[in-house]
Amino acid sequence: MAASPLTRAVLEIDEYASGLGWDQPARLFALVDTAQLRAQEPGLAAQLGLDEPDEGGTAAPLTPVEQDEIPSGTPLDEFLGTIAWPDAVAGCALTVERLMLPPSAETSVPEGLDEAGLAEWVAAHPDRQEVRMTVAVLRNGARESALRLREKDSATEVLTGADLVPGLAEALSATFEA
Repeated sequence: MAASPLTRAVLEIDEYASGLGWDQPARLFALVDTAQLRAQEPGLAAQLGLDEPDEGGTAAPLTPVEQDEIPSGTPLDEFLGTIAWPDAVAGCALTVERLMLPPSAETSVPEGLDEAGLAEWVAAHPDRQEVRMTVAVLRNGARESALRLREKDSATEVLTGADLVPGLAEALSATFEA
């Protein structure tokens, strides 16, 4: 069992995304306090299967609620800049797939490539790795991430840590600064 409520939420979202398969669009989630959700939104809690009291203490303290689909063609940073969360939202999470290269590939990047050219170069690189990143942040500044490589697509191979994707964590944190 994951140590913190945020780690549990990140792993729950990672498992959900894993069940959808690869080559999926980015997905955004609000993270809400489960007990507060039950009390303030019983209808929604029932829809999410959270309407029963948690007598055994096994329910996750944070419940991920998937948001509307991110508009296709909109750059992720621009989209995140348009988000404002209501006070009831304790945090948010995003799952997104990307291509990554090992640090050793940095020395071989051709100079003068624009963003599209760089993306093409990375996609054709023999050492590229497909990765699904799930990053979550709370209003209080807590962060957690999960990384899953396509070639090691197993729940036991998911890497977690607070600082695995710092740029995306910063962008998500900024959605609470309004």
